[in-house]
Amino acid sequence: MEYITSVKNEKIKEIKKLATAKGRRQQGRYLIEGEHLVNEALQNQITIIELLVTENFTNHDQHHLVKQLYDQCIKIGDSVAKSLSNTVTPQGIFAVIELPKTTTQIDYQGKWLLLDHIQDPGNVGTMIRTADAAGYQGVILSPDSADLYAPKVQRAMQGSQFHLQLLTANLSEVIADLQQNNLPVYGTLVNETAQDYHQVQAPQNFALIMGNEAQGMQTQLAQLTDKNLYIPLIGQAESLNVAIAAGILMFSL
Repeated sequence: MEYITSVKNEKIKEIKKLATAKGRRQQGRYLIEGEHLVNEALQNQITIIELLVTENFTNHDQHHLVKQLYDQCIKIGDSVAKSLSNTVTPQGIFAVIELPKTTTQIDYQGKWLLLDHIQDPGNVGTMIRTADAAGYQGVILSPDSADLYAPKVQRAMQGSQFHLQLLTANLSEVIADLQQNNLPVYGTLVNETAQDYHQVQAPQNFALIMGNEAQGMQTQLAQLTDKNLYIPLIGQAESLNVAIAAGILMFSL
């Protein structure tokens, strides 16, 4: 097994580039971190190109990941793990995997979540994870939303990227396609010109749009939806965090 102790090692330099969107595009790969995510990837038959582990992780490998992926395994020093990690306390395990093939083919069945210009990585990852928990078919992001494979999005998704259809597309075109396939599209607005979500009886298949954290859903998208919904606030808070609002609507609808 190869053992790398220097952060200046050429292989490590290339892997560190996967922390950026440009590096991921150029290499067609991305980096996942942590025992849970690596185990999730394995359980969902995701090909792992390289597995990087510290000595300490190897000694506490509860899922025997090193044994399962011995041929892809590279041992790394603690300083290398810290240089690759996006967390304060690295678990000492990382995996390089291929970016999913880009596709515009959508299976218009089930429930869909559309994210319009959601920029906070934690919000994007949390909403994808919640969509997974709520039994949604997939999530479609506008091109100006946070990068699906950024480290903070990965951490918030907690492996849900392996369970759902995820893609980036022009939402105006997606809305038209959904409606042509008999899926109503519900927008969300933060004012009472929209309809109280309690009053909506959603069918089995539909789509829900969540808008930007500060500005909400774009006006041109709001004009394309079948209905726009709002969540009535009982207390004195001005608004809800977009990921919290998405969770309420996804499960309630």
